[in-house]
Amino acid sequence: MRTDDFWAVIDRATADRPGSPDEVAKRATAELAALDPADIEAWGRHLDKVMAASGKEDLWAAAYLINGGCSDDGFDNFRGWLIANGREVLARAVRDPDSLADLPSVRAAASTGAVFEAEEVLTIAEEAYRQATGEDLPPREASSGRPDPSMLWDFDDEEEMQRRLPRLSSLFLEPPE
Repeated sequence: MRTDDFWAVIDRATADRPGSPDEVAKRATAELAALDPADIEAWGRHLDKVMAASGKEDLWAAAYLINGGCSDDGFDNFRGWLIANGREVLARAVRDPDSLADLPSVRAAASTGAVFEAEEVLTIAEEAYRQATGEDLPPREASSGRPDPSMLWDFDDEEEMQRRLPRLSSLFLEPPE
């Protein structure tokens, strides 16, 4: 399976902009469940590659700001939410995490406190394989695709956040008095 094929599944699942990442996951799962099990496994390997490529420290910091904190599992689930928003949104966020300030949902979250996580997107391949075969997806060796938490800079350091993520900081941090 090619990278374009991986994203085509997500694109079809986001057609007509479903209301939630859960709906994206259900649509993608249904499409994949109709495929050969080897294709489902290949899609899961591409998801692992996307997770590895998006495991950037500054993106984790952006998730921390936006979600009001972010554990290691929370960072994975945040990236699941990004994947549910499509290839372009994810690619832009990986290149420039501060660009997330351009998303209307993120801007709104500054006042609503919405949290962006989509664990269900991360389990699409497993669920599709189970539906297609009645068995669990064979284990695959994949890293979490995230930096070691002990090596991260201090996300509670507001000055560092403002330096690295100025646009998101202006939305989510209190202005200095």
